[in-house]
Amino acid sequence: MKTLAVIPARFASTRFPGKPLAKISGKPMIQCVYERTKSCSLVDEVMVATDDMRIYQVVEDLGAWVVLTSPECQSGTDRIAEAIHNLDYDIIVNVQGDEPLLDAKTVDITIEAILNDAKADVSTARFPIVIKEDFFSPNIVKVVCDSKNYALYFSRSPIPNLERSDKSSKEMINFWGYKHIGLYIYRRDVLLNFAKLKQSFLEKTEQLEQLRFLENGYKIKVVDALKDSIPVDTPEDILKVENILKSNSLKSDSGEKNND
Repeated sequence: MKTLAVIPARFASTRFPGKPLAKISGKPMIQCVYERTKSCSLVDEVMVATDDMRIYQVVEDLGAWVVLTSPECQSGTDRIAEAIHNLDYDIIVNVQGDEPLLDAKTVDITIEAILNDAKADVSTARFPIVIKEDFFSPNIVKVVCDSKNYALYFSRSPIPNLERSDKSSKEMINFWGYKHIGLYIYRRDVLLNFAKLKQSFLEKTEQLEQLRFLENGYKIKVVDALKDSIPVDTPEDILKVENILKSNSLKSDSGEKNND
């Protein structure tokens, strides 16, 4: 099967306009995400899909594959569907353009999950939430799954509701729930069908495009990410990412194992 990774990138972010071009350790963020995605062993090719000529020019200057899409796309998934509708790939990987720390091995195991599960229409990843503030932050998307690790719901609110739980238990002290990692793997036909569907009620309410899949009966397989990833939602997040990259570089220089 042929696999194409697409990075949707728009300039007009509400909380952080021009986010894909924000510099991280001297590089535009879109370049950081592109380079990470290129290192995935199960990805055959990488494309950037954008509606902005400024982003287009930066990506083109990298010698990367970039296409212009309509500014009317309602979500990153819709943008990807427009970009690939005439292309012949079996599996499409949606790598969020604001995930500069995304782990390549996590991308690979998430691709493997959909290849090995005929019932899965989409696959994605999660990581444990161990900080209470993250659990209650609307910027951290939470996910709950069934016993076979298919997604039941995604929310910006804290889920599951812990008010009736035993907060003195060890599990409650060290583990709050799961955050959703900004990564989606689609079967091509599922992605193209998604783009034909109207935005759903829950999608618009939560501002989470993956809920359109759930509301229309699609199954989303969720795997455990090997590493956490910090999305860049605000300018303040840039410093967090740079500090992590600096820390990893120092560990590597000192001879410690570093898989980033």
